[in-house]
Amino acid sequence: MLALKDVVAERKLEGKQDEAGVMHSSSTLKGVSRYALGAQTLNTLHANQVENLESTFKDISPDLARLVIEYGFSDIFSRSALDSKHREMATIAALTAMGTATPQLKFHIKAALHIGVSQIEIREIMILMSVYCGFPAAINGTLALKGVINESDVK
Repeated sequence: MLALKDVVAERKLEGKQDEAGVMHSSSTLKGVSRYALGAQTLNTLHANQVENLESTFKDISPDLARLVIEYGFSDIFSRSALDSKHREMATIAALTAMGTATPQLKFHIKAALHIGVSQIEIREIMILMSVYCGFPAAINGTLALKGVINESDVK
């Protein structure tokens, strides 16, 4: 954010006017709980994922599942400034760069394919990641993509 602030300041000195930052709402649905909005958002990416999260963590940390749903998918993923395709593409790039989140990367690759991001676009993300986070991360990301493509539930 500080880098963005510096770039905007430089552009202003050049006479370019950028739209000022505004608060984006995570919900345009009045009266909908954060949990309900997050669950709705998450289930549009992958059916039954809310139930999967809840069952995975119910015995050890049910609060973690709730936080992922409320914060990750209500407060963040449902924001209006990026469409779901661009948000998934950015998420795939970040998870690839991390190199430590293969299950989450596979989930988001599946979600991206489900909402219309193409295999070609995801392959290009992996190639781009070779520049910014190295070939090992790009190779691991590509192998995650390959694994998802080879699964039977992915069209």
